[in-house]
Amino acid sequence: MVRKEAPAALTIGRLAEATGVHVETIRYYEKIGLLAKPGRTSGGHRSYAPEHVATLTFIRRGRELGFPLETIRDLLRLNAQGACCEEARAVTVAHRGEVRRKLADLKRLDRALTSLIAECKPLRWPDCPIMEALASTPR
Repeated sequence: MVRKEAPAALTIGRLAEATGVHVETIRYYEKIGLLAKPGRTSGGHRSYAPEHVATLTFIRRGRELGFPLETIRDLLRLNAQGACCEEARAVTVAHRGEVRRKLADLKRLDRALTSLIAECKPLRWPDCPIMEALASTPR
């Protein structure tokens, strides 16, 4: 998708187009205070400024990197305060730790599924080990 330079004031549809963020998501970010409320036209329509494009792009990129919305809120606050890179680095290191924990959990899950698949011998056993594992109480 080719992004065009944003004009001075944008409708919500144009903002969505310029940033690659869905209209409903933009409204949600406004509702939770992650994106500043825009001005309104005389007809009552939202009118977004270039700052909204920058903020929304920041949020979208943060989500692409897996940051939770509250962490993105913290990063936006740090950015607005002109905080040093050390603070953003600390937040990112903590996030990477969480990503690594999730990867370890996914690897354990993969091993468990691989084991269940290996135990399942179609047409050999009357009872399916996969179904038994699903029906059993977790260890």
